Amino acid sequence: MLEHLTRASFEPHLNTTFQIRREQADPLDLELVEATDKTPEGFTGEQFSLIFRGPADPLLAQRIYTLEHAEMGTLTLFLVPVAQKKDGYRYEAYFNRAAPEE
Repeated sequence: MLEHLTRASFEPHLNTTFQIRREQADPLDLELVEATDKTPEGFTGEQFSLIFRGPADPLLAQRIYTLEHAEMGTLTLFLVPVAQKKDGYRYEAYFNRAAPEE
């Protein structure tokens, strides 16, 4: 499913909640706060970054997580903690894909 998702797929869901189901712990809410185009000029594919805001506790380790969203359904994303702010941690999912072969 992820191969069909683009930055434009996520933009309508900015400032909405994605929930991580965790083993032996309560679910954790992350808010999608940025969807940024990172595609360099001349690149024929797509590169983009998603930034999620999480709570100040716990800090999630860098790894693959399953996220659930009311409209987008279930997504499996590799999240990396990238910043600690007063209102919680920021996590990034980065997409880098070449243009499909014709």
